[in-house]
Amino acid sequence: MNPENKRVLAWIVIAASFLAFVISTLAMLKRFEPFYSGYYSFAWWSYILFIESFLYCRGGESLLFRDPWKFLVLLPLSAVVWLVFEALNFRLSDWRYIDVPYHTTLRWSGYAVAYSTVLPGIFSTKALLKFLGVLKNSKTAPLASAQRLYKPFIITGALFLVLPLIWPDYFFPLVWGAFVFLLEPLNHKAGGPSLLREWERGSLREAHLLLLAGIVCGFLWELWNFRAGAKWIYTVPYVGGLKVFEMPLLGFLGFPPFAVECYVMRAGFFLLVSRIGEKFTHSRALALYAAVALAMVLFSLLVFAGIDRLTVISFQDLNSTHFGPRP
Repeated sequence: MNPENKRVLAWIVIAASFLAFVISTLAMLKRFEPFYSGYYSFAWWSYILFIESFLYCRGGESLLFRDPWKFLVLLPLSAVVWLVFEALNFRLSDWRYIDVPYHTTLRWSGYAVAYSTVLPGIFSTKALLKFLGVLKNSKTAPLASAQRLYKPFIITGALFLVLPLIWPDYFFPLVWGAFVFLLEPLNHKAGGPSLLREWERGSLREAHLLLLAGIVCGFLWELWNFRAGAKWIYTVPYVGGLKVFEMPLLGFLGFPPFAVECYVMRAGFFLLVSRIGEKFTHSRALALYAAVALAMVLFSLLVFAGIDRLTVISFQDLNSTHFGPRP
């Protein structure tokens, strides 16, 4: 598709996504299904498509229009990345789901659609902040040697991951940063996208934009969850008093490092994909890609089943063909 046709398409998507957001919000407020139960996904996909299309029309960085195949790969990766934290939550027990659809096919499809918004939401928001010139002239003293941080980072990451599993009531916040320390040295050493490399060049703008994107997305996650019919609630120990929407106020501190964590995990995945393509023959690479995809699917299905058993509190018996106001 040539750039002019893409631009026309982008303007159509802008209008359609804005209209979808307004309709789904009004329908949610009237408790009209499926918008009431699925409002979180309707709102997020409207937002993502609007931002990606707006950025393309204004000359910003739009992954959806620049590399649509990579954007599509980002969706299952997004679900898998979030499901890592859902699996950790089986031990942490920091959040629960209520009033999710009773029918398994509808419920699991809802999981997949909702979780696939996590990475696109963060990176679209970061691209928007960058387009707006936020922290445009941000500079810092260059990091002299990233290699000397490898061992301390990996040890810190391992502790951040293990301690919450042993003593979840005390160390649960550490999971929102564990993979930054574990994977960033590997990404840097392998020559992939790396915040350490940016630091070596005298810039932490990418990291700061990710932190800000985490704040924005955290607010939107909680806002669009709060009035939805199917939603999560928190059971975080010690900090559950003062809340904004469903989230304890101190819990918002976890969103900025989580956004950085998502960046590092995405970078590691695409680095793996590129290395497979470089080191193996075409047929062998295809077989390995298929194995990775199968592993992602199996992992997702196992965690979906675990969510149903360990994280969901209540189910709502909505027929998949139901379309109307909930009593």
